[in-house]
Amino acid sequence: MFKVEFEPTLAEGGILERGALDHSPILMLKTQPHYAYVEKVQKCNQLWLLRPFSQACPQPDPGADENEAVNPIFENRNPRNLEQMAVGIKDRGWKTTWPHQKFYHRLMFSRSQHHVTAEVFSRCSPVPVLSCSTKEWAVKKELPSTSCVAACQAVGEVLAHRCHQAGITRMVYREIPWTYRSEAVKSFRTAMKEGGIILSEPRQKYR
Repeated sequence: MFKVEFEPTLAEGGILERGALDHSPILMLKTQPHYAYVEKVQKCNQLWLLRPFSQACPQPDPGADENEAVNPIFENRNPRNLEQMAVGIKDRGWKTTWPHQKFYHRLMFSRSQHHVTAEVFSRCSPVPVLSCSTKEWAVKKELPSTSCVAACQAVGEVLAHRCHQAGITRMVYREIPWTYRSEAVKSFRTAMKEGGIILSEPRQKYR
């Protein structure tokens, strides 16, 4: 906001005078009486007055952004990555045991007098990661019998679907040679293969 003052006793010719106080930032410009006017000018910053207008405004020093910071701790969100590339370690030295332990996932099929059960085991745990059985009411209610060949086929179809949901599409399936001749095992293996499950695993790659 500017303050205008007028002094009629001013002589001809403009004179630039400072205010009454030396430390006052007010400058009064005096001209002829009929055209005299005084415009108040406030000095904000002496450096700003001397700096050329073409000079760019100084930028602040760039700081580290929290979103661009690198976490020193790496967390593997896909622990099965090595298994899918066939680089993961398989247990060796079990040639004299049955069933062998050289696998990532193993499929076990069992048929009793009353029920049919199929389970998928991981090499890291003795507890099955996936299973399907005619003991489940959702499977049992759709079957005329819980131990027939149709029950074996139904268990294979349901387990194949669950394996796809879990992301397990390859596994090892080994049985005693003469058990492959039974119709129950044949129907189960066929249902698993038709469901998109590969009943073998790739050989381990050694770097």
